[in-house]
Amino acid sequence: MVKTVTEYVCQGCGHRAPKWLGKCPECDAWNTLVEERVKEIGSNRKVRGNTGTDHASVQPVTGVEALPQNRLITGIGEFDRTLGGGLVEGSLVLIGGDPGIGKSTLLLQSMGRMAQSGGRVLYVSGEESPAQIKLRAERLGALSDNLLICSETCIEDVLRIVDRVEPRVLVLDSVQTFFTADLQSVPGSIGQVREVAFKIFQDIKKRSMPALLIGHITKDGAIAGPKSLEHIVDTVIYFEGEKGHSYRILRTIKNRFGSTPEIGVFEMLPEGLAEVENPSDIFLAERPTDSPGSVIVSSMEGTRPLLVEVQALVSSSSSIGMPRRMAAGFDQNRMSLLIAIMEKRLGLNLQGEDIFVNVAGGLKVSEPAVDMGVAAAIAGSFRNQAIDRHTVLIGEVGLTGEVRSVMQLEARLAEVERLGFKRCVVPQSVQRDKLLKKQGSMNLVLVKTLSDAFDAVF
Repeated sequence: MVKTVTEYVCQGCGHRAPKWLGKCPECDAWNTLVEERVKEIGSNRKVRGNTGTDHASVQPVTGVEALPQNRLITGIGEFDRTLGGGLVEGSLVLIGGDPGIGKSTLLLQSMGRMAQSGGRVLYVSGEESPAQIKLRAERLGALSDNLLICSETCIEDVLRIVDRVEPRVLVLDSVQTFFTADLQSVPGSIGQVREVAFKIFQDIKKRSMPALLIGHITKDGAIAGPKSLEHIVDTVIYFEGEKGHSYRILRTIKNRFGSTPEIGVFEMLPEGLAEVENPSDIFLAERPTDSPGSVIVSSMEGTRPLLVEVQALVSSSSSIGMPRRMAAGFDQNRMSLLIAIMEKRLGLNLQGEDIFVNVAGGLKVSEPAVDMGVAAAIAGSFRNQAIDRHTVLIGEVGLTGEVRSVMQLEARLAEVERLGFKRCVVPQSVQRDKLLKKQGSMNLVLVKTLSDAFDAVF
């Protein structure tokens, strides 16, 4: 006999309690516990393991038949690159981003192209009516008889529609608006998001059908709902972009079928998202000439090397004892670490200076290979000396001021040479790399410390 019980679930962290509490004991948030209904199987259930039989199949890993990864091409090359080559059959993809960043535009545009190529797509929206979806599809040029749209929020009804139309791809916009009849809590709650995602996961694995979910994000930038949502899905992608910039970055955070962190670059236009096939050219297009504090660095985003401009501004602080330190597109703690290294190892007096660092184009760079370039930009602005515009700096900076080697240097140098740069400052340890014998006409400057790098560029 089935017995129905209730429990209280925190909508902030997912903590479960048998009774209502004013304050969550896990995250210390007030008035976040909401009552949810939970079904439990009665005492007459059969417990696996007590019957003396085990139906689980156990076999050596070498004897398991490989699963073919048939990928579906979405029609947008940058999207396919981010997914690892296309949609894998039976995969569950979660896309998050700020409101208005272009999540729905990206999926409707890509699914429209897939539908125009012959694949049947079911686009289910819990936020927009079919008339609103058609208006956007007309603007994006995504009209097709194979693109089926509906407005529904009950996940059981959605799965019945899937049974009837048998689409090749399923899109849910967005997962926080759907609910399951098994729970009494409101849509968007921790329990609803978890159960809806799990029901979709079970259904698409059985059908070998890929599904894409759009997820809302919190004010902290994380996808709303339980953290287990990101563990359930196969791929997690964030759509990034700065207000005032037309460029959008599609960044893979998790991918069971491809490399991470892969990125795709788009430009937002009135007729939709346009692919940017050579992002380095775009990020360097408006670079100023002979300007102190401007440096070109090389960053690896997945398998793609990108050349970006790092800008720094150092000025005398107007507040005594509390200079301002701000960074856009770069980790501020890492910037403070580089400033401390330059003060201690190079004797630069930066204590009373306001320091600002910006990565041009709205791109966010996090890998340590850009350390030497960021330090050189700060030093160039402080000394009011410009660095040769045909020079690129690549290298990680250690706490003792040494310059360390970086990964995938050959791919970075190939991109540097392709864009016509004449000189590249790299760590001295690359002398042991035989691949650097093919650097062509580009001049490689090998440095051992940050002081050597500054002597080479100033």
